[in-house]
Amino acid sequence: MTKTRQIALPTACIAVLIVTALSLDSLGLSGDGIQPRWAGDFLEVAAPKLHFLTGQQLDRLRNGAAVPFDFQLTLSAGPGTPLHRALERFVVSYDLWEERFSVVRLRNFRRSAMHLTATAAETWCLENIAIPAYSVPSDRPLWLKLEIRSAESKPAAPIADEGGVSLATLIELFSHPTRNTQGHWESQAGPFRLDDLRRQ
Repeated sequence: MTKTRQIALPTACIAVLIVTALSLDSLGLSGDGIQPRWAGDFLEVAAPKLHFLTGQQLDRLRNGAAVPFDFQLTLSAGPGTPLHRALERFVVSYDLWEERFSVVRLRNFRRSAMHLTATAAETWCLENIAIPAYSVPSDRPLWLKLEIRSAESKPAAPIADEGGVSLATLIELFSHPTRNTQGHWESQAGPFRLDDLRRQ
């Protein structure tokens, strides 16, 4: 009897871990992907394992270039059924003396942040792009997709106004395949329901 109990306990623990992991994946909330969360009546995402201030882009920043990053966040009810989409351009620069990053959001009321670590700069970008969700049924399965592309420091044909790069420009950019010279990051969450997300 004692031997049977010693075997059953680890088996039960493993079963609990498997069920927990499957539950997180079914909500699109596993640690490897983006994590949807409420921000008022909007949805934003956290992505603790997604880092774009690395590699070639980080080298450009350390060489004194200001690097634009284009973000697209899409909320869908299934494949080919987008409900809402948000697009933003963030320009990141690096201070060699302070070893800190600065970020400027060019659309939807220009905002900026300074003296940030790389992780804080990435988080700031994600916290400044959101999708309206107040009109979306709270009990239907949803998917979120985040795309990030680096751009040339001096885009070939920018279309900007007082608010920065235009929405039409960003839509056009994301309608084309990524070039070999671009950094490209992508992550998804889903299916999940708005009812399953805790409001802060």
